[in-house]
Amino acid sequence: MPRTMTSPPEALGPTERTLVLVADQEFIMERPTQTDRLLDHPYVQEAFAADEYLPYWTDLWPAARMLAKAIVHQSWEPGQEVLELGCGLGLPGVAALFGGVRMIFSDYDGTALRFAENNAILNGYTSFRTLLMDWRCPPPDLRVSVILASDLTYEMRNIEPLVKTIKRVMLPEGTCLLTDPDRTFATALCEQVRAAGLAFTTEITHAGEPGGRRVRGTLYRIRHMS
Repeated sequence: MPRTMTSPPEALGPTERTLVLVADQEFIMERPTQTDRLLDHPYVQEAFAADEYLPYWTDLWPAARMLAKAIVHQSWEPGQEVLELGCGLGLPGVAALFGGVRMIFSDYDGTALRFAENNAILNGYTSFRTLLMDWRCPPPDLRVSVILASDLTYEMRNIEPLVKTIKRVMLPEGTCLLTDPDRTFATALCEQVRAAGLAFTTEITHAGEPGGRRVRGTLYRIRHMS
């Protein structure tokens, strides 16, 4: 059964706005600054007991920066519909809006969607909608030409349902852009993609973080078999 939740806003504490440089583009991103307060909240602890949920969305992860960089360099058809799975703060989706698409921000957590929506507006974009969704159980009528996903393969249990959702939601000529910071389960991801009858290519990518640290990862371009 699909599950969704809404992290309690009163547990978030203060927020900050950060200027994020992606290639030669600048985006403003707002995020909570005291993640531990949210982790300690009884509502979140109950959600973890029920479904091992943790509010990872409060951080701006390197894989999101990697994906945003690939998106900024991508050529987009104006007005094409793009879905971001597990959008969190929404940096990749905001980068796609810069390219002129119609964006669907989706996440398991309604509070994450509120931040993604606000970040899109902060950057001057309006061509988007939000979708509260457990990506393990997408709506049956959801079909898009492009899927975006970053750092969703951090647990083995996520990989099979993620690949199934990509195959089900992606239109026949569509593409999924997925980034991963070369976590433990990268081999399992490749195996599941092949087992699902999908094709993919890989590309080494990097992302910078505040303080000058560089993180290596992989960009996967996943398609239906031709």
